[in-house]
Amino acid sequence: MEPDERRDLAAMLYPLVRALIEVEMPVLATQDVSMWGYSVLAALDRTPIRTQAALAEAIGADKTRIIGTLDALQEAGLISRTPDPDDRRARLLAITDEGRRVRRSVTADIRAREERLLATLPAADRRGFLRALTALSALPPGELEEIAAGPVSGSPRSPA
Repeated sequence: MEPDERRDLAAMLYPLVRALIEVEMPVLATQDVSMWGYSVLAALDRTPIRTQAALAEAIGADKTRIIGTLDALQEAGLISRTPDPDDRRARLLAITDEGRRVRRSVTADIRAREERLLATLPAADRRGFLRALTALSALPPGELEEIAAGPVSGSPRSPA
């Protein structure tokens, strides 16, 4: 296939992402956690204490949109929210031991399902695929869009 015949990345990734989400939903349901709830637990497990605003930015959510998710996680005993001693308007977040157990259980089940999919690739392709996804997903928020939207050499709109 010629390079200009390759499908665009979104067209290739969208069906994969959609299928992965469909596979993850029942896993999350067994622990009574939403996709956003799982994102919160994973973020808090990486960094123990955060403000709601910092957490929202880290997971790409609007800080007002995650309040219901945080309420549900706190009611389930999966996170704690305590007043910030330096800013009474802010709340400090932490994952509880039960939240960590739920996050690890969900992650293990999701990874097992992902492994079945990845096993369809030759080992070298699999390693390269995971390396590339890891590198691209590590770009700071907004940078991926900025890079992708920048001028492309050889395109009709690029400067001469």
